Amino acid sequence: MKKDIKSFTYDELNNEMISLGLPRFRSNQIFDWLHKRGAVSFEEMSNLSKSLREELNDLYYISSCEIEEKYVSEIDGTVKYLFKLTDGEYIESVVMKYKYGHTVCVSTQVGCRMGCSFCASTLGGFKRNLSAGEIEGQIHSAQKDLGFRISNVVLMGIGEPLDNFENVLKFFENVNNKKGLNISLRSITVSTCGIVPRIYDLTEKKIPVTLTISLHAPNDEIRNHMMPINAKWNVDEIIRACREYVKQTGKRISFEYTLIKDVNDTPACASELAHKLKGMLCHVNLIPVNDVKERKNSVSSNENIYKFSEILKKAGINATIRRTLGSDINASCGQLRRKRIEVK
Repeated sequence: MKKDIKSFTYDELNNEMISLGLPRFRSNQIFDWLHKRGAVSFEEMSNLSKSLREELNDLYYISSCEIEEKYVSEIDGTVKYLFKLTDGEYIESVVMKYKYGHTVCVSTQVGCRMGCSFCASTLGGFKRNLSAGEIEGQIHSAQKDLGFRISNVVLMGIGEPLDNFENVLKFFENVNNKKGLNISLRSITVSTCGIVPRIYDLTEKKIPVTLTISLHAPNDEIRNHMMPINAKWNVDEIIRACREYVKQTGKRISFEYTLIKDVNDTPACASELAHKLKGMLCHVNLIPVNDVKERKNSVSSNENIYKFSEILKKAGINATIRRTLGSDINASCGQLRRKRIEVK
């Protein structure tokens, strides 16, 4: 069975090439083609001999993401992609423009098993993890299509990143490599719904990515209905892990809080959340819920969102209301894949 050569770290690739009797400079050439230039075939590797390209093609394949659909927002220029993978599965990515550069939101799994009640990503079910090469391939495909460098990465697309921990760690190593995309780890954000053991693992490894927690509720009573994972690791356990992360790394944590009308948007919820987060180096990102037909959630009023934000701020908690990007192209992940599955 062929191996996914793009998912090897540099050291792993070098060991593979040594096993084929090739010198180290060949590893450098191949790594450059895969991770800096984003080659999708061995035929592109013009500084390798034809016989070597054929040998590599016999032993390995290059994981890639082919653009199946593309949507560009007329409002703010946000670009959304539906990518087709080598095995025919589909994932989504979104490229957003900010003052500091371009950010891509990438998927880490085909589908998701977390079952959050407000999310479209779980509706098609979980299929498999993405390889490190497939996660990175989303960046290469977007860059080639758009013609500019992407400087920031958010692991907040389809899937739970910490449920695909080993491949995500390999992805970090490869995109951070100066021989590849050379993206700073400080420019990478990882969003998790709260897999507590992996939060402690990130704490121990001191990988300087930005950690974002999809919290969405101030207590277990509400969160149990919204997020099934809360039955395994509850709100207090997650917050303890976050406090340890901040203590050990010195990095600020962000909390994502999706506001749903008459569910988690009351002043009492805001006050309880402020009490739980008191004294922590953190930021709360308030998000109006996305309109997902099957979920039947209603977005909070602007008045309630503003009140929620003000209660947090008065309690000393840094809070902002997320600016909605790509609203005219359904830029939240999961919706294009769901439609494609329904068509199939």
